[in-house]
Order: sequence, then structure tokens, then C-alpha cells
Amino acid sequence: MNHPLFRRSAVLALLVLSGIATTLLTSLTAVAPPPPPGGAPQLSGNAFPIVEPTVRYGLAMDTFAITLDTIEYGQTLSDILLATGMSPEDAYVTAGTFNDMLDVRNLRAGRTYELLDDADTEGPDFLIYAPSVYRYLRLDLQQTGRDEYVENPVVLREALAAGKIESSLWNAMVGSGHSFALTDKMEDALQWSVDFYHVQKGDAFQLVYEQEYVHKKEAGFGKVRAARYSTGGKDIYAFYFESADSTQAGYFGLDGQPMKSTFLKAPVRYSRISSKYNLRRFHPVQRRVKPHLGTDYAAPYGTPIVAVADGTVSRSGRTRGNGIFVKLHHDKRFDTQYLHMQKRAAGMTVGRRVKQGEVIGYVGSTGLATGPHVCFRFWDGGKQVDHTKMDFQDNTPMPETYLPEFFAVRDAYLEKLNSVGSPIEGPAK
Repeated sequence: MNHPLFRRSAVLALLVLSGIATTLLTSLTAVAPPPPPGGAPQLSGNAFPIVEPTVRYGLAMDTFAITLDTIEYGQTLSDILLATGMSPEDAYVTAGTFNDMLDVRNLRAGRTYELLDDADTEGPDFLIYAPSVYRYLRLDLQQTGRDEYVENPVVLREALAAGKIESSLWNAMVGSGHSFALTDKMEDALQWSVDFYHVQKGDAFQLVYEQEYVHKKEAGFGKVRAARYSTGGKDIYAFYFESADSTQAGYFGLDGQPMKSTFLKAPVRYSRISSKYNLRRFHPVQRRVKPHLGTDYAAPYGTPIVAVADGTVSRSGRTRGNGIFVKLHHDKRFDTQYLHMQKRAAGMTVGRRVKQGEVIGYVGSTGLATGPHVCFRFWDGGKQVDHTKMDFQDNTPMPETYLPEFFAVRDAYLEKLNSVGSPIEGPAK
């Protein structure tokens, strides 16, 4: 083995193997150079892409065949379950599970549901029903205990809106590219200080509001955080403010005065004044001149009628002229009455305490009425008066200790309001 010829052959073989290894290493490092100092390794262009699964309703939707269908008039949950091939016994149990989580009466004709079917199991696996964009019910048709009723997470983001009235508030809102539902939120903020039943051409508004998002898609609206309504050459402001200690919360005016007043401007929304307080009105049914000691608000049948202030039911019943009605006593000075209801809300009996904004009945045309409306009557010290001429605004400001905190919030919102419009009276001092 120590023969010189053998040793030379071995050395030569090692040199050849070493050259091959060096060539191979150089080739590999040329294809995939090392990452830069401190840098993370990078996938090459030849790597397989990572596909994110589509997750909805707490499930990986890519693993199911999905059938979307609509609930037909008269169709029950049991009908839907039996149509999937489920046995009557299992359908009964599953329908009971649904009803435990969400009253089965919430299944409405015209709404949709989804059936999810995994090919590896017999029959559909889940039924998904969403009564609204904010929640869904997942019904486990395999009865393995994966039933769930879920509230979707809602993300709030501030948004801005502005408009000028040419014909109606509805046209102004929709014409500015916004949903009419936003008008309802604006009224929440300004309902004590703006008479939305006497809007005028040239009125203008600017809003800072909360836009709700569910799964990154626009849903409904949260609060209006700040509002400015310009009418008759003046600006009316409302700012939502909650102090750090939570003792002050609600809408406040420019100087910190509470916006909430003793009485709302009207007992119904989305309505119009069809007949004003008039001592010499010609009665449309009795065909004679007769004082009209109330204000008529025309609105569709079934529109909720609300109490304009806290009070107690003093009368509740039906007469030939008034139709179905409720009368409220508010304090030693004021009373209100709501006439021609389609029906009263449940529990509206004499002695019942009601809160401002609480539904007490629904618009109808009972009694001497030519169409659906509520005749709203107002007593001041036992005398019927025109409530639209009265001012119930509470101008008492919040305690001074909270004003610096409020002014900081107010000024931030003023800047945002001014970014989408200008005040009529000029910027706040």
C-alpha cells in the first residue's frame, strides 16, 4: 500500500474530487447568493405562492360547496331542513337549536340563507342565516356541536358630509351622495333645536359622523359627532361630548349649553306638517270653519309616534272625533295629546310613566281623519297653544370645570366641519 505509484494515484484522486466539490459549491452559490448582512432570507421566484383561505362565519369557505337560496313566503325552517334530506327527527332537533339562539320568527320571506356542503360528509354541513349585516347564525346540520350565533365586529371611522337644500332635506342628502339614513342620525343630534318640518331652500348642513364597517365594507352609521345646520341666517351647532369622568355626556351647543331640551320638536319623524294650528281652519270632514287647536303631521300608516317629553299617561282610549289617542301629563304646567292613531303601543294605560322618545302609538286615520297623520295638541297651563312658537331650549351651560375639556373637543370638530363648508355667521370666537 505504500508503494510510490499508489500514493501518487491517491493524491491525484483527492485533487480531482476536491475540484468537483469546489465547482459544485460555486455553482450553487451562484444560483442562490447568501442574504445581505442582517437581512432575512427571501423566497425565490420559483417558490409556490401561499394562498390565504377565505374565512367567513368562522369557517374556511374554500372547503365547501356553497348554495345560496331565498326564503319563500310561508316557508318554515323545517321545510328548508327537510329539503336537504334531513330526517324529520333531526330537523325537529335542529330547528329547536336555531330557536334557542335566535327566535325562529326572525326568518323572514325574501331574505337569503347559505348551505355549506363538504363533499367528505353526507348531506350539507352548515346553514348560515344573517338577520342583518351585524350578526349571523351558524347552524350545524351534522349536529356535532358547532352551532354559533355571532355578533360581527364593527369598526368605526369618522367621515364628513355636507349639503345644501334646494327642495327637500331628503334630496339634499341623497343628492350629496349620502344615504337618507344619515338624515335620521343628524336629527338625533339636532332634534331639540332644528325644526325639520320647516326646512327652507338655501339651508345648509355639515356633519362629522361615524361610518360603521363590517368586514371592511360599509354598514350603517354610528353617532353624528358634530353638526352645523344653517338656516335663516344663523348657525345651529351640536357637538357630542363625553367628559373623562363620564358625568357629562350628550350633545352640547357652541358654548357648552346642553342641546337636550324638555320637549322634542315633533312626535314623529319622516313627516310633514299637513295642517297648522289655526283658529279659523275649514274642517275637511265637517265642512265648516272650526278652530284647529293642534298641529297635524302627515306620515305613512304605522309610523311610530313618540312622547315629546317625560310624562304620565293621563288618558288613553278612543272617541268618535279623536279616534285612538293617548294624552300625557308632563308636569304642573304642560300636557300633550296624540290623536288618530292606528293603534297604541302595548301598555299605554292610565298611570303609565313614559320617557322622552318612547313609542306610545302608531300613525293611523281613526276618528275624523281624511288620511294617515297624527294630530298633536299641546296645553300650557290648561290652555291649548301652538307649540311651534314656543322655545324649550335649556341654555344653562355645563359646569365650568368641564368647559376646557369640551372646548378642546369642539375646536377639533369645528376644524373638520369647516373643511366641508363655511358657517353663515362666521367662525366661532
